Amino acid sequence: MIKLKLFNKVIAGAAAMAAAVLPSIAFAEDAVLNSGDTAWMLTATALVLFMTIPGLSLFYAGMTRAKNGLSVMMQCFAITAVMTVIWALYGYSIAFGGEGAYWGGLDKLFLSGLTVDSMSGAIPESVFMTFQMTFAIITPALIVGAFAERMKFSAMLIFMVIWVTVIYAPITHWVWGDGGFLLDAGILDFAGGTVVHINAGVAGLVAAIVVGKRKGYQKTPMPPHNLMFTIVGAAMLWVGWFGFNAGSALAADGTAGMAMAVTQIAAAMAAVVWMLAEWVTHGKPSVLGIASGAVAGLVAITPAAGFVGPMGALAIGAASGLGCFIAAVKIKPALGFDDSLDAFSVHGVGGIIGALLTGVFCATSLGGAGFGDGNDSISSQVMTQAYGVGVVLVYTTVVTFIILKVLDLLIGLRVTEEEETEGLDISQHDERAYIL
Repeated sequence: MIKLKLFNKVIAGAAAMAAAVLPSIAFAEDAVLNSGDTAWMLTATALVLFMTIPGLSLFYAGMTRAKNGLSVMMQCFAITAVMTVIWALYGYSIAFGGEGAYWGGLDKLFLSGLTVDSMSGAIPESVFMTFQMTFAIITPALIVGAFAERMKFSAMLIFMVIWVTVIYAPITHWVWGDGGFLLDAGILDFAGGTVVHINAGVAGLVAAIVVGKRKGYQKTPMPPHNLMFTIVGAAMLWVGWFGFNAGSALAADGTAGMAMAVTQIAAAMAAVVWMLAEWVTHGKPSVLGIASGAVAGLVAITPAAGFVGPMGALAIGAASGLGCFIAAVKIKPALGFDDSLDAFSVHGVGGIIGALLTGVFCATSLGGAGFGDGNDSISSQVMTQAYGVGVVLVYTTVVTFIILKVLDLLIGLRVTEEEETEGLDISQHDERAYIL
């Protein structure tokens, strides 16, 4: 009897030790927490938030004139706060609340059902929700670069709330949500080529055109006021992007490792190609150029990160570096639209290049992970990718245009000419970045 009790104590002690050291803890029969995956996703979430504040804030602020630097940082900071609230109230539910072809429904309104124990695969649902929240933060913040230095702060906030509600959240469900019609069509978008970059880039282009050009655009020099901010911001974006892409594996596994590797390779290749293109065409390589090239490569590899191999990443990086350089340096000035900080030229064009080339380099014969559902060849996958790109282009263009036009009629989008001349730092926030 004593031996039996001793045996039971040993077994109980061993079970307790195993529970303490093993990485997986069962909460329920069909939901097992993986602490390694959870730790990585907590880190990835922080990295993606780091991309917006301070990364994107510094990247954009440095490219504006000194009188507008604070306004861009304020816009990014305010978007971070407002989108967090929107995502918690209803954005997450629209995107991931349930199955449906076009939206996730309202079952998770006000984060209903989100508890300490609720799971999303092998990680807590709270972590998944917050990770996706950081995407909902950075996407509208990217649009800011298209209309920098001329849009009213109040109009910007209202526009972003509506835009995330009727454009970003539904498109997120189409591509990543259960039953989303683009997901079911077989498109591959690992970390947001369509959801984030094409979406934001196209919205930015529409906003730049509707709001109109800055006073003196293409007549008065408008050089970046602090390229130190810009290169530091670009570096922060680069580092944070590992959370963006590798984190989209939602696990600490081989897919995340490959996503990290190809992200680094594509960014570096695009930076080199943009630098060389600028060197050849303008005689000297610039800091702004190499930083823009790196971001272009990061954008283009985003949809492909979990599906392509290293050589595919080199090709995507080269294509995006050259393509975005031509769009920003050659095509934009020729067409005359004022995309202030190249939101469309880098994110829109880079996202399109990356989305289409994902269909090529996902092929196993080219080192990729294979085609999406319903596709059996490069040509069929590229056609599916083009379908996804086309749907997002059309929907985002039309709905963004309608939102902006209605807001312009109701409250006006643009600051007055006097306020623009004075600078948005003073006219919108009554503050100065520099007291000299």
